[in-house]
Amino acid sequence: MRRQRKAKILATLGPASSSRAEIEALFLAGADVFRLNFSHGSHADHAARYETIRAIEADTKRPIGVLMDLQGPKLRVGQFAEGHVTLTAGQKFRFDLDKAPGDAKRAPLPHPEILGALRPGVALLLDDGKLRMRVRKASKEACECDVEVGGRLSDRKGVNVPDVVLPLSPLTKKDREDLRFGLELGVDWVALSFVQRPEDIAEARKLIQGRARIIAKLEKPAAIERLDEIVELSDAVMVARGDLGVEMPAEDVPSLQKRIIQACRQAGKPVVVATQMLDSMVSSPTPTRAEASDVATAVYDGADAVMLSAETASGKYPLETVTIMNRIIERVERDPFYRRILEAQRLEPEATGADAISAAAAQVAHTLSAAAIVSYTTSGSTGLRVARERPEVPILCLTSQLETARNMALVWGTHCVVTPELKRFSEMAEKACRIALREEFARVGERIIITAGVPLGTPGSTNILRFAFIEE
Repeated sequence: MRRQRKAKILATLGPASSSRAEIEALFLAGADVFRLNFSHGSHADHAARYETIRAIEADTKRPIGVLMDLQGPKLRVGQFAEGHVTLTAGQKFRFDLDKAPGDAKRAPLPHPEILGALRPGVALLLDDGKLRMRVRKASKEACECDVEVGGRLSDRKGVNVPDVVLPLSPLTKKDREDLRFGLELGVDWVALSFVQRPEDIAEARKLIQGRARIIAKLEKPAAIERLDEIVELSDAVMVARGDLGVEMPAEDVPSLQKRIIQACRQAGKPVVVATQMLDSMVSSPTPTRAEASDVATAVYDGADAVMLSAETASGKYPLETVTIMNRIIERVERDPFYRRILEAQRLEPEATGADAISAAAAQVAHTLSAAAIVSYTTSGSTGLRVARERPEVPILCLTSQLETARNMALVWGTHCVVTPELKRFSEMAEKACRIALREEFARVGERIIITAGVPLGTPGSTNILRFAFIEE
C-alpha cells in the first residue's frame, strides 16, 4: 500500500460513496483521509461510513484518517411572501428583525448579531455573492441598504458580511451536538468552520480536550488578518476557497492560497487546499485542463493535501476523480521543476533539537542518496518536523500509537506504520531496516536515515540521527 507520491488526497464521502465497495475503491485508488461533512447526512449515515472505514483499515492494515467537518453558523435571509423578489441596482432595500414575509422593499434577517455589528459603508453579499448591497444606515433592529448588484433573491439564501468580525461563535448548538457525536465515534480531525479569530480555536480546543486534532478552515477575511496567530493555535489549516472566494475578490484568492500555504510551511503545520479542485468531474469523467492545472499548482506550492468535495460525495464519477487526482500529483512530483521549487522554498530550521535533527536528516539523505528517512515518533511531532523539510525521500514514521498514525495520514510525504514501542536502543536500526524493506521503501544494499529520541517513547525528545544499511 505504498503511495508513489508525497502530497495526500482528502476525499469527501456522501451518497455516491457510501458502500463498503465504493469506499474501499476510493482508498485503493489513492484517498488517504476521508471527510464526513456534517452539513449533510444524519448521524446514522456518518456512523455507518465511519465503521466501514475502520473495517477497511483493519483489512488492509493501513491507518486511515477520518475528518469531521462541522457546518458552522449559516447566516440566511428569511422568507418572502411570493418566495422571491427581483432587485435592481440603485434601489433601496431594508433588512429587519420583523418575521413578516418580505417583499420588494424589505426582508427579514433573523440574525440580531449581524444587525448589531453593521455600520454604514459595510457590504452585504447574498446568494454566494450574486447580489451585493451597501449599508447606508444601521441600528440594532434594522439596516437600510443600497443595491449595488441586483438579481433574484429567494427564500433562505445565504448572507456574507466580509467587512465585519461578527460576534458569533463558530460552534452552533448543532455543531456542539455533532462534535460530541463525532468524538464518541473516534474521528481523528475536526474541521472548524467560520473561524474569524484565534479565540475560536481556543473555544473548540476546550471542548475537544485532546480527543482529536483541529483544522481551521480559512474562509473569512477576518481570519486572514490574524493568520499567523490562527496557524499557531491550530493543528492544521484548510484553504476553504469557496467561501473565501465569495467574501473576497476572486483575483485575490490565488495569492492568498500561496500566502496561507507558506505560513503553514513555516510553522510546520499541515495545510489542505480545498473546494472545486475537479468540480467538472461531478458530471464529467474527465477534468478540464484548468482544473488539472489548479491541482498541480497546489502541489507545486507545497500543500500537504488536496481535497475533493462534491466530486466524490455526490458526483457521477467518484472513483475516476480520485484516480485522476492521484495521477496529477504523481506527475507533478516527477517534474524536476517541482523539486527545484521546493529547494528554493527551503525553510530555516528553528533553534530546537528536533529541527536540527530533521534538517540534518534531509541533508544526509540527499548526500548519501538514501532510500528513506525512518522517524520513530510517539505524538507525531517528529514526523511533522521532518515533513517540514520536504526531503527528497519518503518519510517512514514508526509509532506505537494508532491515533498518531491516523493523524499523520494527512501529512506530506509520510507513511505510518504502527509497531510496538522499542524496548532497547539496540533494536532501533534493526527494526527500522526490517520495516523499510517490508514496506518496500528500501532494498537490500540501500541506506536509510533514522531519527529517534532518547529516552525512548518520550514525545518531543528527538535527539538521535544515524544511518543503516539494509541487509538480507
